[in-house]
Parts: sequence; structure tokens; C-alpha cells
Amino acid sequence: MAELKPVNWQNALTIVSVAILVGTELVGVSWAAGWALGGLFQLPPMVSAALEIISGCFGMLLVYYFVRAALKVEPIRG
Repeated sequence: MAELKPVNWQNALTIVSVAILVGTELVGVSWAAGWALGGLFQLPPMVSAALEIISGCFGMLLVYYFVRAALKVEPIRG
């Protein structure tokens, strides 16, 4: 069995901090974009809410990919 390397807590703290900062911005912007598009095209409230939820999920997906890329640059173990 391969032995695990110890956790580099400085890199872990950096990744968590950046994920919170960038994640808040990405999800907020994508959610606001869904709200704005619903208002701009005068969509019914249910359709507008669905658009907000879909765009918010897209923002969360972007956060996931961002964290994956950040972990390649700042590995937590090693």
C-alpha cells in the first residue's frame, strides 16, 4: 500500500479560502444572470425561478472545476 503524505495545511487553507471567495462570486453572478434574464424577457415567475436555479447549478459546476484546477496547482498532500 502506498503511504499517504502529510497534509499541507497552508495549501489546504488557501484552497478553502479561494473556493469560498470565488465560489460566492460565481454562484452569485450566475444566479443574478438567471434573475436578470427572467426579468428582461418578462418570463413567468415559475420559469424565471427555474432559470435562476439552473444558472445557480451551473455556477456551482464552475466552482467544482475551479477547485479541481486549484488542487493541481496547490496540492494538499505533498
